[in-house]
Amino acid sequence: MTLALSHNAKLSNAKLSNAQIAWRAAQDIADGAYVNLGIGFPEMVASYQPPGREAIFHTENGILNFGEPPAPGEEDWDLINAGKKAVTLKPGAAFFHHADSFAMVRGGHLDVAILGAYQVSQAGDLANWRVGAKGVPAVGGAMDLVHGAKQVFVITEHLTRTGEPKLVERCSFPLTGVACVTRVYTSHAVVDIAGGRFVLREKLPDLPFDALQAMTGATLHVDGPVGDLVAPEL
Repeated sequence: MTLALSHNAKLSNAKLSNAQIAWRAAQDIADGAYVNLGIGFPEMVASYQPPGREAIFHTENGILNFGEPPAPGEEDWDLINAGKKAVTLKPGAAFFHHADSFAMVRGGHLDVAILGAYQVSQAGDLANWRVGAKGVPAVGGAMDLVHGAKQVFVITEHLTRTGEPKLVERCSFPLTGVACVTRVYTSHAVVDIAGGRFVLREKLPDLPFDALQAMTGATLHVDGPVGDLVAPEL
């Protein structure tokens, strides 16, 4: 599926920025969906909801229905997400205990969790908390999110800073969850995970398939039309 953009939108197809990856993922969130945004990069998704469509964003420290970040200087530091970033509230927003928040997660009440990644395997395994001896000292809420949410979207660069694939046959880093990822949005492609395979759905228009495959650490399968991955300048 090629995304329809306004005539005055400029396209950047060499490589999507983090903001553009977040924008692209936001386009696939259904109206009325309950969505948890992971700490860091995934928080950007809240800024790019399509007009006329509303997601109800959940944060594990106890807010439901928060909005995009406040303007600089307008932060209320009593209103923060799990990453300690200031948020705004939408009408009808609710506050609750941390334990109640995790009851929502573990009870299967979230439609989507959107997380970052160090690696995603073709089986849908996710590694996003530790690289070798480096990283945070615990998995945190992500382990609950990947198995409590009905779908798990990952947003990430296609390659590491040193040029290694993030989409791999088997994760070499400690796992956050097994067979949990549904779809991956990268700087170069949109890839579904189905039947233990990476299935290509969209790629940058000017990027040859063979070049994309060379950047990917497992076989990319095609089982239908491959759309153009495009995003507005942000």
